Amino acid sequence: MKLPWFIMGLYLCTLTPGSAQSARQQAGWQSLFNGRNLSGWETYLDSPYTADKQATKPAPLGLNNDPRHVFSVVTVDGKPAIRVSGETYGGINTLTDFENYHLRLEFKWGTLQWPPKLGQPRDSGLLYHSVGNHGTSMLWMESFEFQIQEGDCGDYWGVMDVLTDIRARKNDKGKYVYQPDGESITFQDKTNNGRTCIKNPNAEKPSGQWNVVDLYCVGDTCVHVMNGTINMVLTNTRHLVGGQAVPLTRGKVQLQSEGAEVFYRNIGVQQITQLPASIRF
Repeated sequence: MKLPWFIMGLYLCTLTPGSAQSARQQAGWQSLFNGRNLSGWETYLDSPYTADKQATKPAPLGLNNDPRHVFSVVTVDGKPAIRVSGETYGGINTLTDFENYHLRLEFKWGTLQWPPKLGQPRDSGLLYHSVGNHGTSMLWMESFEFQIQEGDCGDYWGVMDVLTDIRARKNDKGKYVYQPDGESITFQDKTNNGRTCIKNPNAEKPSGQWNVVDLYCVGDTCVHVMNGTINMVLTNTRHLVGGQAVPLTRGKVQLQSEGAEVFYRNIGVQQITQLPASIRF
C-alpha cells in the first residue's frame, strides 16, 4: 500500500529513525486542500494596484471577491496546487482555527511578478495564529509570519500587535539573526528591537524547485523548518489585548498574495501534544 505524502514525509524529512510514531498518531493528518477547489478557505483582497500616487485609492475588493482569480486551483507538475498570482495584495486563509499542531506544505515560485514589486525578490508568506479582522493597517489579520520570500524563507515577521521571544544576535549590518545559543530578545513592532528576525541558516532551494515547509506549534513555542532544517524558533507567543500582553497560541492559517506568482500544494495539518524528538534547539 502506498502511504499518503504526509506520512511518508514524516519519515523522509522530519523524524529520525529513533523517533518513530505510532500508525495511529500518523493517521491523524488532515488535508487542508482537496485538490479540486478552495473549499475550507476564504479570500481577502486589497484594491488593485495603481501607479498613480495622486489617485484616490479604491475600496478593497474585500472578502471572497476575486474577479481576477488571484487565487485558483491549477495543475502543476502533474499535481493539483493552489495558485496565488500575486497580482493584488491579500491573502487566503483557513476557516478553521488551529492550536498545538504540525503544519506541512510545499511551495515553489512561478515566473510572474507584479508592481510595485517588479524585479524584487519574489514574496509571499505563511501567517499563523491569525486572529481578528481582515483589512487592518497591514492588510492581513494579526499573526506571526513564517516568511516565504526568495532568499529569506524562514524569517520571522510580526503582523500587527504581536510579541514573541527569539534567541538572536546582531549581524555586521545591525540586524537580528536567529542563533540557538543567543540572547533571548523580545520582538515587537514600534520598539527598538523591531518586529522581525532573520532566519539561520538559509535552507531554501533554487527558484523553480519545490520546497517543503514544516511549522510546529506547541503551547507558546513555534518552530520554523525549511526543507528539514530548523532556522527559527519562537517562544512566549503573545499579543496585545487592551494594552496587556496575553498568550496567542491559536488561530487561522493565511497564505499571502504579495506581488509574485507562487504555487502551494500538499497542505496538511496534524494535531500534536509535544515537539518531535528530532526537534532540538
